[in-house]
Parts: sequence; C-alpha cells; structure tokens
Amino acid sequence: GSPPLTPASSCRFRGFILLLTFFIYTCYHMSRKPISVVKSRLHQNCSELVKPVNDSHSLNDTTWCDWAPFDKNNYKELLGAVDNAFLVAYAIGMFISGIFGERLPLRYYLSAGMLLSGLFTSLFGLGYFWNIHMLWYFVLIQICNGLVQTTGWPSVVTCVGNWFGKGKRGLIMGIWNSHTSVGNILGSLIAGVWVNEQWGLSFVAPGAVTAAMGVITFLFLIECEWTPPSLWGSELSSPFSSWGLGEGSWLEGEDYWSRSQRTREPSVQPAAISFLGALRIPGVVEFSLCLLFAKLVSYTFLYWLPLYIFNVAHFSAKQAGDLSTLFDVGGIMGGIMAGLISDYTNGRATTCCIMLILAAPMMFLYNYIGQNGITNSIVMLIICGALVNGPYALITTAVSADLGTHQSLKGNAKALSTVTAIIDGTGSIGLRLQLWGPGS
Repeated sequence: GSPPLTPASSCRFRGFILLLTFFIYTCYHMSRKPISVVKSRLHQNCSELVKPVNDSHSLNDTTWCDWAPFDKNNYKELLGAVDNAFLVAYAIGMFISGIFGERLPLRYYLSAGMLLSGLFTSLFGLGYFWNIHMLWYFVLIQICNGLVQTTGWPSVVTCVGNWFGKGKRGLIMGIWNSHTSVGNILGSLIAGVWVNEQWGLSFVAPGAVTAAMGVITFLFLIECEWTPPSLWGSELSSPFSSWGLGEGSWLEGEDYWSRSQRTREPSVQPAAISFLGALRIPGVVEFSLCLLFAKLVSYTFLYWLPLYIFNVAHFSAKQAGDLSTLFDVGGIMGGIMAGLISDYTNGRATTCCIMLILAAPMMFLYNYIGQNGITNSIVMLIICGALVNGPYALITTAVSADLGTHQSLKGNAKALSTVTAIIDGTGSIGLRLQLWGPGS
C-alpha cells in the first residue's frame, strides 16, 4: 500500500545502507582488536615498574605485575591458545554462517550476532573485575565470540551486494571496506585508554558499543532482495539496470520497485544454493585460496603487531597500540586503490596478484629497517598495510559479490551469502596457520 520510491529516495536508501553496514562491521572489528593491545599488559617486564605499597607479592617475585595465568614463562603459548580459540571457532563457524545467512532474515541475524558479540567481548574484560585467573574462562569466551562474530561478514556483504550492482562495485566496496581498518584503529585507540590501568575496560567499552549497534541494526536495517533476471519480464535486462547500477552511474535510473511491480511476472523464487554448488562457481576455490594467504599475513599484523612494536621498539603498551594503527591506515588506502584499479582495468585477479607480489619484499624490508627510527616505521607500516589489505579487501568484498551473482548461477541470487562465507571461511584457515608462528 506504500507509494513507490522515487529515484532520489532509492539513492538515499542505498546511501543509508552503505553507511549503516559500514558502522556495523566497524563494530565487529573494533571488538576483535583489544586483545592485541592488552597482550603487552597481561605479561610485561615488571622490573621496570614500581611495585605498589600495598602489594602482597614477595620482593623476589618478578611477575607481580602480570595477570595470571599469563605470568608463566610459556605466556606466548597461552596467549596463542586464546587467539587460537577465537580463530578456529571463527573459521569453522564461517562455513556454516553463510548457509544460515541465506535462509534467515538478515536484520534478525545481524542484530542477534552483534548483541552476542558485544556480550562475549564484555565478558572477557569482566574477567579483570571478577579477578578471574583461569585459562579455560578466557578460552571459552573466545570460542563463543568467534562463533557469533561469523554472523557479520556474510550478512553485510549480502546487504550491500544486493543494493549495488557491478558497475562501480570495486570502488564503492573498496571505500566501504575501510570499515575493517577503521574498526581496528578505533579498537586500538579505545583499548589504549585503559590498557595501563583497568585493562578490563578495554573490552567492556567496545563490547557495549557493539551491542548498542545491534539494537540500531534491528531498528533500522532495510533488506533488499532482488529478483533474478530469469524471473523478470522482458522490459528489464538486470535487477540493477533500473538503478543504473549495471550500466554507468549507480546514482541514475528509475526506481527499482516501481518498475519491478509493472514488469515482474509471478514465479517461484529459486532455492538457496548448496555448499557444493557454491564451490562449483568458477573462481570461488581460486580466490578462497588466495585469501587464505592474504588473511594469514593481515591477521598476523592484527594480533601481534602491537606486541612486536612493544618488544622490539620498546614503546609503552599505549604507544605501541597507537603506532600499530598505521598499518590499518595503509589498509584503507590500499582497499580504495585496489577497488579503483580493478574497476578501471576490469581485472580483479591481476590487481590482487601484483599487490601481493609487491607486499612480500616490503614485509622483509620492514623487518630490517622498520624499527630504525620513527619515520621509517611509519612509512613502512603504511606501505605494508596498503599492499596486504588491498587484495584482502578486494577479495572479501567486490570479488565475493561478483562470484555470488555469477552468470553461471542463471539468475539465482541466493548464493551471495554462501559464497562470501566460503571465501572468508577459507581465508580464516590461514588465521590458524599464523598461530604456528608468533604464538607458538
């Protein structure tokens, strides 16, 4: 009974969805980042600190400032186990999450995921206030958080992929995907405020913001499910042509709903694609394996860069966390650059290949000269961030959306969430591989 949307109002809706999903996934990544900043607080060099007057530890205790159980000599393995719990749960859950994302209302799915993610992030920090020193508590919280975090990525990519066509997808999603880096930056800065004092607030604050964003998502997220071309009348050539998304500017064209009501013929909607069916889409396996290695490197920086800077460059925990955000600043630049180049050249794979090849020597160079002065460190972190996160951003956004609406699907648009989950889930296997390095 509602009047049809005008072209101007449909553009406003697309802009609103782009902004809302940007904030949604910013919160997801913001809630993942505090652990990398707080690691340097859980185990540190106590000899450089002044022991409080009312401290009950013995004079010869060199671990009085550490947080048990991370005060042992095997603290790296224990911190790695905490990371491992999250990443393994995330990798396994991602393959399942896309299947649910295709079959459940995205608004409910995302809202529940954000509320639970905020809860488990806060529970990790509450371990400080509840004086919990049992490893199993932190591992269990990370497992639960890893599972609920998988609700985010397939859902937001499906939302944006259904609202925007292929014409400018690389550039639009390259800009939009900066939410990953923005979330990492905010997570580092927020965690840094309390890391040297009440580190539990480094988790509770992002968790509360994430949960609040879940409520906003429930109230305001607008889903768009477009009908496959095979079920349309002859007047429309694609579900996005009414917006001008497949041909030319994404801001032009007649409103989708007003034309679809005139041209769509009654028909049965296609069923959601199976897991094996999604694997048979050309390019899914290849890009999934590519993301495996790109995500391995990206998350090594995400989880261990602040601790590396803390130990090698001898900055404070807060300074190390702040400096590590430059990697994400480079990631924002790299994601936009990769999207723009891939749109201009129509070569997603070529863009990823060149940037990853250049990233390898840059990381070796950072290891050798990155700590020789603050200027070198800043420049190298930005360059490495751009070259590593550029392909990562391109594969998880524009490439996933392209493959999820591949022509081999013959109009079945219900593959987007499953394809996104397969690609990101395979990439998450790389997260487990990186734990055999720094955390072992």
